[in-house]
Parts: sequence; C-alpha cells; structure tokens
Amino acid sequence: MTNPVVVEVLRGGLVESVHRGSIVVVDASGRTVFEAGDAERPVFPRSAVKAIQALPLVESGAADAYGFGDRELALACASHSGEPPHAELAKAMLAKAGMDPDALECGAHWPSSQGALVALARTGGTPSALHNNCSGKHAGFVCTCRHLGIPNLGYVKPEHRFQEMVRETMESVTGAVHDEANRGTDGCSIPTFAVPLRNLALGFARMASGAGLAPERAKAARRLMAACMAEPFMVAGTGKADTELMQTAPGRIFVKVGAEGVYCAAVPELGYGIALKCDDGSGRAAEVMIAAVLGKLLEGDKALAERMSEAANPVLKNWNGIEVASLRPSELFR
Repeated sequence: MTNPVVVEVLRGGLVESVHRGSIVVVDASGRTVFEAGDAERPVFPRSAVKAIQALPLVESGAADAYGFGDRELALACASHSGEPPHAELAKAMLAKAGMDPDALECGAHWPSSQGALVALARTGGTPSALHNNCSGKHAGFVCTCRHLGIPNLGYVKPEHRFQEMVRETMESVTGAVHDEANRGTDGCSIPTFAVPLRNLALGFARMASGAGLAPERAKAARRLMAACMAEPFMVAGTGKADTELMQTAPGRIFVKVGAEGVYCAAVPELGYGIALKCDDGSGRAAEVMIAAVLGKLLEGDKALAERMSEAANPVLKNWNGIEVASLRPSELFR
C-alpha cells in the first residue's frame, strides 16, 4: 500500500514538498488506538529500541552490582551527542566493571554536538569510542558481560552469547520473530532486526505498563523508562528532540529516535506504545510526527498539547535568521 502524507513542508504559504509514512499507537493488549499507513511492514528500529536492549543490564543484576543510578541507565538507552558528560559517564561505567574504553566495539566518531566537536578539536583531541553516540549502550553491554562472567570480546557479533540474550529479550517483549532472515547490521556493529511497527509499538506499551511481562522484567522495564524520563539530557543531549520533548512533559512521556525516520515512544499514564516510520528516512519529519501524535494523545492537557503542537510545527530559518519555511503535520493528526 502507498502510505499517506504525514508531514508537509511549506514555503511562501504553499506546500513545497511532502513526507509519507506510517504510524501506530497500541495499548499493552495490542488494541489499536491510532493508526495511519502500513503498520505491518517490517522496519529496522535501530537505536529506537535501546531501552529494550538494556533490559539484560538490569535483569542480570549488573546495574545494581556496579551501583548504576538513573544517569547510567539513561545513558545505556541513549543516542547521545558526545558532550563531555556523556563521554565521561560512559568511561566511568566501564571503570566500575574494571574495564577501559578499549573494550568498546562500537567504533569512534566525532561528537555530533557541534560545540563538543569544536572543543575537542581545539584542544588537539581526537574522537574515541566514548564519543560514539552508542557508547552508553555498549558500556552497558560490556558491564553485563563482565557481571555474568561472559567473555566480552566480540560482544557485537550475532553469535555471541550476549547478543543472543538481547535477541531473545527483543523477541519476547515485541512478540516478533528476530532471526537471520530479518537481521541486518546496525551502525554501531550490533545486529538489528526488521519487524513490523505494530510489534515495536506493542513492545513499548509493555515496557511502559509492565503488562504482558514477567514481574522482574516489568520491574526492570519501568526502572529503565523512569531513568530516561528523569535524565533526558543523558538520553540525547543539548538541543536534541528526545531531550527537549521529555523535558516538556517531565515523567510523562518517553521518546527515542531510531534512524532513517523511525521513532518509538510511550505514554506510561495511558499505557500506550507508539512506533512510526517516515518513508524517506527524514529525521525532521519523524520529529514532527512524534510531537503531533503525542499532542493528539494528550489533548486533554491543553497546555501540554499546545507545547507539543509548537514542536510539531517548526519554523525554518536561513543563514540570515529570516523565517523562510515551516513544517506541519498532515490532516491525519488534526
């Protein structure tokens, strides 16, 4: 099926371009709350599912053994911008397990934060794996391996025992098959699996409510979600959509960007999970979509719905600071 227009780009009051996509909201029983487009088409969630991938860190007892609090757990679920607090905390997490940054197998890249990049370059520094946006997740992986006595070398490979644990966890929480037939490789080198948006939304409804999960897993899920909502800066960084959206509604919404136009989210007070995909992979359109659907779901809170509406209708400026264009959700969200 052809997915509907979900976001419009306007210039001079006229629609200049459009983004198509799909979105689904479900509760923990799988009941559809809102749906547009093809929610059954498999997509790679990539970084959007880091909170689910972090469940073994908590369930194994590693998080408690190393004294991890909300900041560390939020970083384990993060796609951070490589600012000093992110890199320093990832290093500290590894140190608690007796490891150093050389244990990370995610690869090195410059911080995505321009300020952090410039500051690092100005001092003559070079990027390390700690600056990788996935270093917190990988630090959590390494710490879990160490706690369980599993050799951490090669922990990114599909056949590694730890990746088997992550795969089994993802399959259990989302209810979707994760196997070699739908497996790819993520940017940070770990396996990623293409599954229907509906299953991703179901997974986050379960994470938010605990329904459908064993008691210990439900407890771990709530702990991870609460940590991310309590420490949104550690989840993303300065000026990032995930951080700003969660700061807009403290403790009420969880959001996590993926890649190629994917977003997952949850509204714990409603028990809803959300998953969406912008067909052309546009991150800016996916940010409009997630803000628009959150505003729709929380329309009973007029002040919050208005703030979400502002986030869903960003204005674009040129290099002279002149407003030249804007984005808006399509009529599907109105």
